[in-house]
Amino acid sequence: MPASPYLLAAALVPQTHAEFVHALRERLQDGARALTYFGEKLADGTVELTALLQDATGLSVLRGHAPADAQVPALTVQFPQLHIFEREIHEQTGLAMPGHPWLKPVRSPVAPMGSYPFFQMEGKEVHEVAVGPIHAGVIEPGHFRFMCLGEQVHHLEIQLGFQHRGIEELVVQRPLAHAVTLVETIAGDTSVGHTWAFCRALEALAGVEVPVEVEIVRGIALELERVAMHLTGLSGIATDIGFLQGGTTWGRLRTTLINLSMQLCGSRFGRGWLRPGGVRFGVHSEDAQRLPTVLGQFQRDMNTITALFQTSLSVAGRLHEVGTVTADQAKELGLVGMAARASGLDLDMRIALPGAAFERLPVALSKQLTGDCWARAGLRIDEIARSIAWIQRALAVPGIDQVPLQPLGALPPDALAIGICEGWRGETIHALQTDGQGKLRHFKAQDPSLRNWFGLAHALRGNEISDFPICNKSFDLSYCGNDL
Repeated sequence: MPASPYLLAAALVPQTHAEFVHALRERLQDGARALTYFGEKLADGTVELTALLQDATGLSVLRGHAPADAQVPALTVQFPQLHIFEREIHEQTGLAMPGHPWLKPVRSPVAPMGSYPFFQMEGKEVHEVAVGPIHAGVIEPGHFRFMCLGEQVHHLEIQLGFQHRGIEELVVQRPLAHAVTLVETIAGDTSVGHTWAFCRALEALAGVEVPVEVEIVRGIALELERVAMHLTGLSGIATDIGFLQGGTTWGRLRTTLINLSMQLCGSRFGRGWLRPGGVRFGVHSEDAQRLPTVLGQFQRDMNTITALFQTSLSVAGRLHEVGTVTADQAKELGLVGMAARASGLDLDMRIALPGAAFERLPVALSKQLTGDCWARAGLRIDEIARSIAWIQRALAVPGIDQVPLQPLGALPPDALAIGICEGWRGETIHALQTDGQGKLRHFKAQDPSLRNWFGLAHALRGNEISDFPICNKSFDLSYCGNDL
């Protein structure tokens, strides 16, 4: 498996759409996994299709070219992992995809939100419970419709897309020097993950290889973000089940971590830290000497509250066997990141495609087997410990205080670059395509939430409706990361 966490394909010749679908089907049948699959409507009205695949040999790209009136057979029935990709392609390009069983809108501009075709169940005993899109809290809009028999949920349908912002189009319209500030806002809790994926793709296009010291600093930023957001999730889970010691303590510890990011780069969320060509702030020697003590105290406090959480009978009774997604289901649905690893899948791009930082300082895979809320909480706890240990090792690497930005040269014409970063939710993927003059023509961003929302819907089946808050928090998905 190659170590580079990006793929550059210059002047890749597209196949016909029939050849493309045939090749994609064969690759998936042979065990490849689709990391992303998207379409771009070209100026002449035709559509260029791109699929990024991963198998035992590494990454590869398939490309196809379809006329605007083409019938592109959907593969979702055979490969459910493609369902959201094919829905999005149909929505964004207008391509017909016959055979798709769930061809519904992903985002609001395409269809009026009030006419969304919800699945319906029949039966006198069946009742529906609608929640949102406006919620009793400072959160983003999303609609959840439960089909229930008594308290048991038979089906949950999640309608998103209320705040579609057009991020992908805005990035293309802006000068590249300013685009990164937009990228940082794709999902505010994943500012570092999205920015690193964007930097990797852009640096691949520009032919810039950043020093390992820069990659180490980026890794520190990423792992601080991972720990902070895992603490947010743990605090939310604990609060939802009435384990107030965890709710308050993990919330306090999160403040410690985001304050460290503030001290290192001036932003609690890591904004302004990473930039194409490097980073704006290194880790000064006094910080490198001081932070291990702070992190050591953090881990001692973390161990104390973790022991209370994991030995509490009330916590175990509320989380065990609730919201279960098996390994087979997670693989079939195409779940990624934390949600996939909690169900027993070995999916972590820091290991599969480590890049310079995680090749220099490897990180061990965290994995749970039961796929329930208990597993998703336990995975967070395990990853926090591993991330803190990684940061402490990274702080000892010499040269991370002197990390000047490298200038980017001209971009090559008609080239595609795809950058990948294992953010705290999972693999974050950015694709950049240039035109014949070397200008950015198309930008595709993919937050792991896009693939994992259906996993949350699946996890609720057979559970009581009162289990929804803890299942929702255990996945901890992003509305804006989906709505772009």
